[in-house]
Amino acid sequence: MPDPAAAAATAPYDALLLVSFGGPEQPSDVLPFLENVTRGRGIPRERLADVAHHYDDFGGRSPINDQCRALLAALRTELDSRDIDLPLYWGNRNWDPLLGPEVERLVADGHRRVVGVLTSAYPSYSSCRQYRENLFDAFDPQAGTGITVDKIRHYSDHPGFVTASVDATDAALTELGELGDDARLVFMTHSIPTAMATTAGPTPRSPEGGYVDWHLAVAAAVTREVERRRGRSYAFDLAFCSRSGPPSQPWLEPDVNDHLAELKQAGVPAVVLVPIGFVSDHMEVIYDLDTEAVETARELGLPLARAATAGTHPAFVSALVDLVLERAAAARGEEPDRPVVEGGAVGWYDCQPDCCTNLRDPSRRALCQQVPQPA
Repeated sequence: MPDPAAAAATAPYDALLLVSFGGPEQPSDVLPFLENVTRGRGIPRERLADVAHHYDDFGGRSPINDQCRALLAALRTELDSRDIDLPLYWGNRNWDPLLGPEVERLVADGHRRVVGVLTSAYPSYSSCRQYRENLFDAFDPQAGTGITVDKIRHYSDHPGFVTASVDATDAALTELGELGDDARLVFMTHSIPTAMATTAGPTPRSPEGGYVDWHLAVAAAVTREVERRRGRSYAFDLAFCSRSGPPSQPWLEPDVNDHLAELKQAGVPAVVLVPIGFVSDHMEVIYDLDTEAVETARELGLPLARAATAGTHPAFVSALVDLVLERAAAARGEEPDRPVVEGGAVGWYDCQPDCCTNLRDPSRRALCQQVPQPA
């Protein structure tokens, strides 16, 4: 029988919704999926066809949905270990299972207040606000269903997420053997347009924006702990992958492949790629890093190891449950602890309207957003 005290800890929420990006699971899904992801961005079909070939070496499918299934199973195990009988649901933004039908299922099952866990850890338009826009569409506050959704805060600088990256970085350095002593740590994330980056994240933020600020804070925290464990210092950089915009549009740089060439020229003996910008090993990791970047390093003669993503690391899964309990306490009007690593910022539950602006459609509505106060 569930523990009443454990059940009370998740009140007022009666269900947990995992919200992810989604991905194709068979070859015939790939191009329609890419068209869905890029709708309204004017990307030529031939460019999408080129990207579709990235899936060929992986059976014409993305691993992301399987990774969501694994995360759901890990969350169920963690919740059960705490005697928390909170039902789990899962909806994607871009491919089956889509958010809309999953919200219909939540309504049919009688749920009325849901806590959302996004598989996206950082603030930016594409990693936060766009999710919240899709939540607005799926939950449709005007439809009169009586169901509402809140979200946990951005969690990249939560100690549990960082611990997963520390363990993975330490393991990758060990994989390099003696070269690991002098390896450069290159922290990896998805590139975004610089105009998007500068408006990302809670204020105050640097001129580069909160997206970059938060990644640098996580990179510094991981590096500090790795140095403590290994008893030596490490230099680190932040690099980017998966640029998809036109050449005329500035995106965050350096690209990982260009950066590897620069490091080789500078005499760096080995590199560990640490994908702190990604929760799991989806296509941006297994293609852009494990395929393209690994090939670049091989051509350069630069020894390289790739650290694992957080995935279902126990510290990360436990942190997500802690964040759900924290959000529930806040919803009850309490003042829960909000742990972050040194140098980190506490993310918002409800974002400000001008945070992570939709540059193409500023009037687009989103959920989990503060209501502007009258002037």
